Amino acid sequence: MSALICGSMAYDTIMVFHDKFKNHILPEKVHILNVSFLVPVMRREYGGCAGNIAYNLKLLGEEPKVMATVGHDFEPYAQWLSQCGISSEHIKIVDDNYTGQAYITTDEEDNQITAFHPGAMNLSHLNSVPENAGISIGIVSPDGKEGMQLHAEQFAELGIPFIFDPGQGMPMFNEVELLRFMDLATYATFNDYESELMQERTGLSLEQMAEKVDALIVTLGSKGAKIYTDGQCLEIPPAKPKALMDPTGCGDAFRAGLLYGLMNEYDWETTGRIASLLGAIKIEHNGTQNHFFSLETFQERYIENFGSSF
Repeated sequence: MSALICGSMAYDTIMVFHDKFKNHILPEKVHILNVSFLVPVMRREYGGCAGNIAYNLKLLGEEPKVMATVGHDFEPYAQWLSQCGISSEHIKIVDDNYTGQAYITTDEEDNQITAFHPGAMNLSHLNSVPENAGISIGIVSPDGKEGMQLHAEQFAELGIPFIFDPGQGMPMFNEVELLRFMDLATYATFNDYESELMQERTGLSLEQMAEKVDALIVTLGSKGAKIYTDGQCLEIPPAKPKALMDPTGCGDAFRAGLLYGLMNEYDWETTGRIASLLGAIKIEHNGTQNHFFSLETFQERYIENFGSSF
């Protein structure tokens, strides 16, 4: 059985600003914002939510299947997926488009400013959730608007449990559309900012949203996470990273941990801790797909952080 990862595939151009944005952005002048950041460090990485989630899930020994639309420039990424042993069977190339492109600037406090060109991602609705493909679980992560809606409906119609993970795509949807996702989804996950936006858009509290799904997960960065399930709120402690290098992709790593726990039927406390540790390991490395570990090493880190094995 495998997980179908619906979402973006992108090339990430990551730049590091050796200062703090707040020292250069005047709040009273944001209406006439015109700033330039010198970024002496720059890298080009493989990224996109679907690619990042799949990469982390593969490290844990599972068989993720990416479903995405990409452009004519995808060949280097395709070779990387093949090298990693990740299936690209459900990735569709749209020749007259670019693969998604993210331009990310990070400051010394790990704040980020991102510009994203969706390219072929806007045509994600050209893909459909496959039937009879051995898919046990799915995730709808940031993608083209129409594609996200279509894939959520298809997962529900096929009876495949899935995680609703709107991420940076949340502003595309209005109250009715967001509530429809919550009605279809089995699980939902947001970071703390997204959870506030979701409450504002829908008029529902986190507890009310949690009643619509089997579990609602809210990540809190260095403070861990909260999982609302069965009328209770579970506090998930943060795992301790050995270094703080790059926060880009930590949320995607966390979501891979959620999928892994669900696929292996762990309880929510264990699933949340696995996800937390994946995020901590990711932040120790630059880029979103440059970390590596064995399951034995991961188990050792888990015991170090949480005092028991899983």
